[in-house]
Amino acid sequence: MIKSSQILRLSAYEHSHVLTALLGRYGLSLEHISTDTDIPGSYWGDEEAGLIGRSLLARSDTPVHSVLHEACHYICMDNQRREALDTNAGGDYEEENAVCYLQVVLADELPGVGRERMFSDMDAWGYSFRLGSTRNWFESDAEDAFAWLTGREILNSGGLPTYRLRVK
Repeated sequence: MIKSSQILRLSAYEHSHVLTALLGRYGLSLEHISTDTDIPGSYWGDEEAGLIGRSLLARSDTPVHSVLHEACHYICMDNQRREALDTNAGGDYEEENAVCYLQVVLADELPGVGRERMFSDMDAWGYSFRLGSTRNWFESDAEDAFAWLTGREILNSGGLPTYRLRVK
């Protein structure tokens, strides 16, 4: 496992244009915030990404996994919550699991990231799953998250992104 100091951050991600394009497919814009300021819309503070409306806000020290996680909250929330979005994405337990699952799937869309890196970064950051690791959860205990995402047409039956937002 990698150390939290080795987590992939936006400043080290060489394909940020691909990340920006991926977010754009969902109607999100990535806004870069100065490293000497707090990130507006960040629920956890520090270097964690923030959400306000259709803007995903991040600094150069923001982990890529945090950007994907907040983007997946945006994708998975219903229209009513999306329209009023400011900092707290809300949602329930099932939706949070779907967010984490989608985060891993979308990591495969990013050169130099992929699910292996996402598993490692999520574990190093402290995401906790019943089976002890993100990989174990994703591969052996996430059927409910997959069903949630396919039922809302966010993923297709083959597990690939449809690039659609949740409607209801």
